[in-house]
Amino acid sequence: MADVNRGNRPLSPHLQIYRPQLTSVTSIFTRITGNALILGSILIVWWFIAAAKGPDAFARADWVLTSLVGDIVMTLSVWALWYHSLAGIRHLIWDSGRGLELRVAERLGMAIIAGSAILTVLTVIIV
Repeated sequence: MADVNRGNRPLSPHLQIYRPQLTSVTSIFTRITGNALILGSILIVWWFIAAAKGPDAFARADWVLTSLVGDIVMTLSVWALWYHSLAGIRHLIWDSGRGLELRVAERLGMAIIAGSAILTVLTVIIV
C-alpha cells in the first residue's frame, strides 16, 4: 500500500543536525588528503619530465617547486602523505576488529593528528 503521508515525514538528517566528531573529521580528512596527494604527485612528475626535456624546462619547473608557494605545497603534501598513511594503519587496525570502542577510536584519531604533525616536522628537518 502506498504511503500517503510521505510529505509529512522529516527528511534525512544532514550536516546541520549532526555534531562533527573527531572520528568523522579524521575520516573526512583521510579522503581529502588522499585526493590532495594527487596535486603533489603531478608537480613531482612535472619536475621529472622537465628534467628530461632540457635545462630550460627544468629551470622553470625547479623555480616553481623551490618557490615559497612550491615549498608550502610540498610541505603540505608531506603532511598529507603522513596523515593518509597513518589513517590507513588505523583502518587496518579497525579491519582486524580492534580499536572500535569510542575511547580507543578517539585516541587513534588524536594519534594520527599528532603523529602526522610530528613526522612532517621531522621530515622537513631531515630533508
